[in-house]
Amino acid sequence: MFARRGPGLVGMAARTAVVAGTATAVSGRVARRQQRKYGEQDAEYVGQQAAAMEQGFEQGAGGTAPAEPDYTAELQQLAQLKTQGILTEEEFQAKKKQILGI
Repeated sequence: MFARRGPGLVGMAARTAVVAGTATAVSGRVARRQQRKYGEQDAEYVGQQAAAMEQGFEQGAGGTAPAEPDYTAELQQLAQLKTQGILTEEEFQAKKKQILGI
């Protein structure tokens, strides 16, 4: 009289459990793989930054230092302006102190 049409309630629950377990295992594996990948990328980035900082420190210690302004040329120009009478002694001294940072 009653014909069975499917796996039944227990069979359906078992199939759902298998699918859910497989999905969990796959997603866990993907998550671990991504964590490892991003961890390696982070370590590589940190290493690059550390190398760049070391290189910067080495240059500061004995490498090429940034060029300083040519104070001598500026002072010579000021002296010429003073000699020509364009600047007074007070103006010359004030500008000289400004250039030298005194």
